Amino acid sequence: MTKHALSTRLWHWLNVICVVTLFMSGLTISNAHRYLYWGDWGFSPSMAWYAVPRFPNWMTIPGRYNLAVARDWHILMAWPFAVGLLFMWIVMLANRHFQRDITTTRDEWRPKAIWKDIVEHLKLNFEHAGGKYNFLQKLAYGVVLGLFLPMMVFTGISISPGMEPSFGWLVDLLGGRQSARSLHFIFAWLLFAFFIVHIVLVLLSKPIEQIRSMITGGKTHEA
Repeated sequence: MTKHALSTRLWHWLNVICVVTLFMSGLTISNAHRYLYWGDWGFSPSMAWYAVPRFPNWMTIPGRYNLAVARDWHILMAWPFAVGLLFMWIVMLANRHFQRDITTTRDEWRPKAIWKDIVEHLKLNFEHAGGKYNFLQKLAYGVVLGLFLPMMVFTGISISPGMEPSFGWLVDLLGGRQSARSLHFIFAWLLFAFFIVHIVLVLLSKPIEQIRSMITGGKTHEA
């Protein structure tokens, strides 16, 4: 089979567009009120647990402070982001990609095995046998697919004025609307950190081949 299935490649590039647009428009939205709170409500700096720095225009969409336009871009990309993630999970479970390539084994969690994988990564040696991904890759992709991306969807629903009335139970589960907003901010930056590490590792590990593989599917290999 191909190294990267067509569904994976389509979702990957759609997700790149969605995540970048959501992040940059989200920075504009953050500039509108830079204070984060826990619980159901908050409005003054004295109640905030964190004061978010103001982001420069070059980091934001639309490239100037315009809250209405930023929200339009955010909502526009939120739907393909959420639907795309649901589609990817359905496909991964249906074709066993998640179980075959991302699920970890008990042996991989042994401290000696983890340390060996870390050492190989530090040596920029990403070759591995017995599967498509090594342990650290499985762990990273599993956390992103199973936690970071779903939490962006769930917290986004919880802080959306139009969705909150129908999902009050989700707001309560996350600790209140302001808690959901704080979590949305935290997971957005965790996702950004993963994005940066991912890009750096691609650049350090045959970038042309990696990008070509994510476009064409790459070389065939045995399952």
